[in-house]
Amino acid sequence: MKHLLIITSLLLSGTIMAQTKVIKQTAVKSNNYGITYSLPKTALAIKAEVTKVTCEAGPYYKYAEKYLGVKDAVTENKVYYELGKVTLTNKGIPDPDQTYMVEFKAGTVAPYVYLTEEGLLCSINAEYEPEEEVTPRNKQKTEEQSPILPTSIYSEELLMAGSTNKEAEIAAKQIYRIRESRLNILTGEADNLPPDGEAMRLVIEQLEAQEKALTDLFTGSITRETTYQDFEVIPYDNIERDVLFRFSNRLGILDPDDLGGVPVYINLKATERVSMADSKEIEKKQKALKGVVYNLPGKANVEISMNKNTLFKGEVQVVQFGSREGLAPVMFEDKKAPVKVFFYPETGALKQVIQ
Repeated sequence: MKHLLIITSLLLSGTIMAQTKVIKQTAVKSNNYGITYSLPKTALAIKAEVTKVTCEAGPYYKYAEKYLGVKDAVTENKVYYELGKVTLTNKGIPDPDQTYMVEFKAGTVAPYVYLTEEGLLCSINAEYEPEEEVTPRNKQKTEEQSPILPTSIYSEELLMAGSTNKEAEIAAKQIYRIRESRLNILTGEADNLPPDGEAMRLVIEQLEAQEKALTDLFTGSITRETTYQDFEVIPYDNIERDVLFRFSNRLGILDPDDLGGVPVYINLKATERVSMADSKEIEKKQKALKGVVYNLPGKANVEISMNKNTLFKGEVQVVQFGSREGLAPVMFEDKKAPVKVFFYPETGALKQVIQ
């Protein structure tokens, strides 16, 4: 089983709409009416979502249920990781062994070709608009509680309490007084109501911030930071239970050979492929190809799993399992109505021919 695995670093930026850059090249006399391009080979781009969860216990967590009726307060400081969604996309990378030239006759009307920056074929005699790609944003979220800032909310009475139990009791009373004040303002029963709606909004926000900060002293804080890690697999044959990476609840994503984590396996099985028995015939056919050469990809089923749980399952096109064909040169010789051809740059397959 021959294939290549590449692990790339964590994404550093947020969600962006990345667009593949394309280059327009025109066949003119200076380049002998020929434009060089490459066909791709298939690389499977795998993205794993990992969330780092940081839990910080509040100083009064032992009294959360007694004074506030909260049963699920954070009771210890800890950090752990969660493995989230795993996605897979087909990515075409230039195959150095499959480089060709689009040759046009001198009389063809303004023939041009769109290529990616890597030299992969996108279109001939047609404008090409690459699709935008969405890159997930690294994100940080504080769930239910916010970071604890005790010095800004401790009252003089609380600071002079003398014991943790007494401090918790006083803090709880402050919470209930804040709740009562907020309710009185909202119902119009407060002695000194804010003069207008904007002033009321500001007062309510301040009360809510104070209540939350005090409540966090009991419930603690939970911060979730999500990042994404990329992997790349270039298949040349079936893949059976190869370790893509390892995952640990304590350490996150680990290298395949790091036994500190649970293995995440990848399986790939060809469902449509050119048999090896036909390889000589294919080689002979490829040597005879003329005009514009393009790919006829094969297909494969892919599954990524951990602990017998499926993280990803789907069908992909694999250029390495397919063959190649060619468009006849005569198609591009009509001066009055030049043929427009579109390709899938990620696979090198023919997408559409417009005459």
